[in-house]
Amino acid sequence: MGAPYGSRRQTVNAISKSDKFTLYTLQSADANLCGPERDLLCRGPGACLLWCVPWFAFALGFCSPPPLKTVLLTTSLAFMGIVCLINASRCGRIHCLFTGPFFILGAVASLGYGLGLVPLGPYGWKWIGAVTIVGAIALTCVPELILGRYRRNRPDAN
Repeated sequence: MGAPYGSRRQTVNAISKSDKFTLYTLQSADANLCGPERDLLCRGPGACLLWCVPWFAFALGFCSPPPLKTVLLTTSLAFMGIVCLINASRCGRIHCLFTGPFFILGAVASLGYGLGLVPLGPYGWKWIGAVTIVGAIALTCVPELILGRYRRNRPDAN
């Protein structure tokens, strides 16, 4: 059973021992924890930097000419997707397991449409924007309503 959320206990594990040196790793006892302590969404100014700035760039892209729109949408969606996947692995945030791949797929669609490889018609940017916004809201709310906010603590690796 894992340590409680507030625990900051650390353990030292010997990895390799020879005549001249011993290599130790410092492992935090809460490295296996899932929850708000490790959630990037609960980190104040960092949350704004990681989530608000990319959403602002995404919105700004819709007022931009097509080449800049391609760059802004692709970059912001790829960034949010990667951060979501990192957050899912750090803290077990349920909706990040769904929104991470969704945003990356949106980045691929934006890049493909911007380069002319994906034929979405004359309203392709509007489709990408609408699907992204509705999908992000749905994939943020519904999974956490059904499965909870965080995965349960993972069993210790030892």
